[in-house]
Amino acid sequence: MPIVTDLRANNPQGVQQPTWEALKTERTDTRQVGKDAETEIKTANGAIIITTARQVEIKVFSIIGRQVSQETLPPGTHQLQLPTHGVYIVKVDDFTCKVAI
Repeated sequence: MPIVTDLRANNPQGVQQPTWEALKTERTDTRQVGKDAETEIKTANGAIIITTARQVEIKVFSIIGRQVSQETLPPGTHQLQLPTHGVYIVKVDDFTCKVAI
């Protein structure tokens, strides 16, 4: 008998997690939220934007601690379009920042 894995185990509501996408053109509606030596975090209408000079591991959590996204991003500018507005915690390697979108 084959083993069936419930793909909703880490996502009980069955909602597809948002994914990061490379940002090819600069957005004009951004606001800088945090910056360290190699990483810049900005927000835009419904999105978190990360610009990094090196590969980084990024995690995004809702204000109540639920993980929204976890991904390893290559150098460049990337955005995560979120379905709901709110306050999020963004952790890029050892750099952590609170953002509101």
